[in-house]
Amino acid sequence: MKIYTLVEDYSGYESPFLAQHGVSFLIEHGNKRILFDVGQSAGPILHNMRLLELEPSTIDYVFLSHCHYDHTGGLLEMLKAIGRRVPVIAHPTIFRQHFITRPCLRDVGVPFRREEIEELTQLFLTAEPIEIVEGVYSTGEVREREDFERASLDVYTIKDGRVVKDELLDDMSLAIRTPKGLVVVSGCSHAGIVSIVKHAMRLTGEKRVRAVIGGFHLIDESTERIKRTVKAFLDLGVDEVYTGHCTGLRAEAAFLEAYGENFHKLHSGMVVEF
Repeated sequence: MKIYTLVEDYSGYESPFLAQHGVSFLIEHGNKRILFDVGQSAGPILHNMRLLELEPSTIDYVFLSHCHYDHTGGLLEMLKAIGRRVPVIAHPTIFRQHFITRPCLRDVGVPFRREEIEELTQLFLTAEPIEIVEGVYSTGEVREREDFERASLDVYTIKDGRVVKDELLDDMSLAIRTPKGLVVVSGCSHAGIVSIVKHAMRLTGEKRVRAVIGGFHLIDESTERIKRTVKAFLDLGVDEVYTGHCTGLRAEAAFLEAYGENFHKLHSGMVVEF
């Protein structure tokens, strides 16, 4: 199995790859390719794919981890680049109204209408876990959340005409079986990265965690939560950590201290093989 980082916030030192606030991975498992998230726009992704000698037409599935624009914004362009109708797997509420109010009212959800997507693809919208290809599972909703990982993001939606706190139940990840244990791939980990890993272990029955990859959304969290997250990873026996995007420098430093050479900072163009 290979995981290509098609776009990330960081492009790497002296790198020809483009960076963008957002995430997109290409997961190559067996003879299938899954595009995991699509950044804010397709331009940097397509540029980086050319450097990696990857053809968009070889993509078999698209998986969207949650509604945020920096993970969904490039979808229309990427579907057009793929050039055929491939399944898009996401949560049923992904097209809901989703916004912030600080510093001003701003929509931060999917930046296009559902109807535009349906013209290009077949949507598989489910809150339940689903096996996409053999050994690769969508986690579905992660409802069992650690006490210290309760949603703290100030984001909102509208329900029955009222503004309510959005709990981001659409936050989903992928759990991938490998011969050496589970690989968990997350977009932003709004459900809590420890909760996600535990959920993936229960879902697959796998007790070994080979690696956790993605954004952990600890950038604005307390030092105490960061410490508890790192300790939980160690207690769960997570072998390697690949992170960046919304994880934040303080959390990255804490993981680096704990994991040493088994900590890896994500960057556009990074290729990992398991």
